[in-house]
Amino acid sequence: MREIDRVTTELYGIPSLVLMENAAAATARVIASATPEIANSSVLVLCGRGNNGGDGAATARLLAHAGANVTAILFGNIADTKGDARTNFEALASLAQDSSAAKGVVRLIECARDDDCQSLVNERLDESPDVIVDAVFGTGLTRPLQGVHAETARRVNAQRDLAASNPLVVSIDVPSGLSSDSPEPIGEALQADITVTMTAPKIANVLPPASSYNGRLIVADIGSPADFISKAPTDLFLTDEADARRWLVETRYTPASYKNTHGHAVVVAGARGFTGAAALCANAAMRSGAGLVTVATPASAQAIVATQVMPEVMTAALAETDRGAVSDEAFDFFSKFSEKADVIAIGPGLSSEDDRTRKFVRQVVEHRRVPVVIDADGLNCLSPWPEDLRGSAELPIVLTPHPGEMLRLMGSDEAALNDRIAAARKFATEHEVILLLKGGRSLVAAPDGRVFLNSTGNAGLGTAGAGDTLTGVIAGFLAQAQSSESVSALDTAIAALYVSGLAGDLAARKLGMRCMVASDIREHLSAAIGSIDPRGEQPG
Repeated sequence: MREIDRVTTELYGIPSLVLMENAAAATARVIASATPEIANSSVLVLCGRGNNGGDGAATARLLAHAGANVTAILFGNIADTKGDARTNFEALASLAQDSSAAKGVVRLIECARDDDCQSLVNERLDESPDVIVDAVFGTGLTRPLQGVHAETARRVNAQRDLAASNPLVVSIDVPSGLSSDSPEPIGEALQADITVTMTAPKIANVLPPASSYNGRLIVADIGSPADFISKAPTDLFLTDEADARRWLVETRYTPASYKNTHGHAVVVAGARGFTGAAALCANAAMRSGAGLVTVATPASAQAIVATQVMPEVMTAALAETDRGAVSDEAFDFFSKFSEKADVIAIGPGLSSEDDRTRKFVRQVVEHRRVPVVIDADGLNCLSPWPEDLRGSAELPIVLTPHPGEMLRLMGSDEAALNDRIAAARKFATEHEVILLLKGGRSLVAAPDGRVFLNSTGNAGLGTAGAGDTLTGVIAGFLAQAQSSESVSALDTAIAALYVSGLAGDLAARKLGMRCMVASDIREHLSAAIGSIDPRGEQPG
């Protein structure tokens, strides 16, 4: 980001002071839009001596012009600041001395001693400000907060959680206390309701557990040229609505399309006593837009599965073991039965205890003629992952493990996932698979080494059956993608994860995270897709 700022200034002639002003303007707009009556609202701006503090000083000035009553506390003296930050502190000091130019009241307080700073912060927090702006430390922090800075973070967090009138806490770039380059908190950190980060997200903005301190993340454009940003060397990306919209537009229903052009998804799932996962997966595939969905399940489970799936979903019986799990004896029938399938999803509720089931799964994946999505017991049947089993661009394999399943695939202990991005990238490239690793921030790792972090979803998605539902959505999307040459299996997995997470977010807003269940995610797929591509979902 420092390099992007430098090039923006040196090669494109945009002064760094303008970039700081643009950052402040973006932050002020976010605060104004989140505060119903910004005029006469009380705002406390906490400023460090560096550029993040300069962003805060400029934000304080703009909010005062908007009519807010602003108090800015500088942890230090203006004389201690440099460059653009000093310019903005001096401008704020001038406005504080003659506030007739502002609609609101503005005060700038300098405090050189920690004891004085702490006393001032506590006093202002006791006044219960409507908004607290965190501009103490930005992207340059590498050491844990200490002294007054650590205590200030603790006091702000307590004020946010326990005050009768909860203030809106907005951090600039990253919440103070986080190292922008690390997913792990390095010490005490301030908890924000909203974080406004500039130009592009940082690792601490998006990767848990650090990302949990960010609240809602807003990425602000401050004027750096888009072509330079897009060419910046990286293999780590954050997906957004545009990625999902692009996929939805490319796979839109047309006046001439019908069930066969929307694809046939075959779901191999379920076992005696474990039928719910099969139904959740198949119903999600149907609801996500697949033209045809068939559940292939052990013979003793078929009748129960048939009562649990939507009327539009078909079922087929497979030969089974004496425990009611699919047997390798079913492979020849299944191979012929699935000849017209466009995608196969295998694993939910399948059981992995019997060697004959494990053999069946291996045969299905080895002899695939279409893309295969593997989840749950399908993954367990192939754990540790066979070295000679690889995906390909023509016949992709999509794996969807949660962390426990991932460790079994890797044949490793928990330490192997200390760096989830590196572990997912290594596995995907070594085995040429598309790996969707679920978790607090689900991600998709590509065979070429790129990793895409998903920006939707919430803790409510940790409910039973949510993984089966996601597998169904991926299968349904892959079935639809077979009619389009412009979207890849990787594009499809990324879009399916985003849409499924958004459906979960919509369900949580309606029901709350605690009470939502997996079928609620499925029932909000329509709203999620419609919100992303409303034109494509309307007839005519």
